[in-house]
Amino acid sequence: MKIEKIKALRKKLKNNTVSIGTWQQIPNSSISEILGYSGYDWVAVDMEHGSISIDQLPDLFRAIELGGSLPFTRILKPEASYCKQALDAGSAGIVVPMIESAEQLQYIIDASCWPPTGNRGVGFSRANLFGGFFDDYLELAQSPFIVAQIESIHAFNNLEDILQVKGLDAVMVGPYDLSASMGITADFKDKKFIKTMNQIINLSKKYNIPCGDHIVNPDTKLLKNRIKEGYTFLAFSTDALFLHKSSINPIK
Repeated sequence: MKIEKIKALRKKLKNNTVSIGTWQQIPNSSISEILGYSGYDWVAVDMEHGSISIDQLPDLFRAIELGGSLPFTRILKPEASYCKQALDAGSAGIVVPMIESAEQLQYIIDASCWPPTGNRGVGFSRANLFGGFFDDYLELAQSPFIVAQIESIHAFNNLEDILQVKGLDAVMVGPYDLSASMGITADFKDKKFIKTMNQIINLSKKYNIPCGDHIVNPDTKLLKNRIKEGYTFLAFSTDALFLHKSSINPIK
């Protein structure tokens, strides 16, 4: 059951063990199946920048779960309706872009959890097999996995408050948006960016919240460096980039 895998993931992170997942942007269940069997703890289906619709989620989630990975969803934006749709479709958790305050994160957590924990609407859905597994789903409905993306200087300035919100499982840096908000888009070697990243991980450690980064290009050296730096919740590349990097004509 998904709740047991979520508990195992939380325990893993609490023990400071690294969790690595990946990202899906192409709306195809065969890709989901391949990624699900590729040894990642979780696969985040990207509804913010991917071309994926709500009605496609159940098939993608089923395929991801075949290989033992947890299906997560990066929702389009931090609004209650997107949380409900993804979770009712069977997502084990949500990655929330552009979180900028503790109040905003609390709103998202409330919108993601059934009462009494939150205020998400209770009902039959694909997540509980349309009522067939209603009782079994009660625990997961109270505690889906919640990841807040830190993607702006405004979010960074509010990070201590964000990290103290009950129900937050991890934070993940959105490196492109964060650097863009600093006026240094994609310049990840800039001293200001490096300093900000170091401050984010140090604050996360202070409040015992796992800190992650999205290693967008499939760079295993950078992934290993991030692990050495103390990041424990890492997304490694995307389906599209895996395909792009491996399909370029080698003799062109």
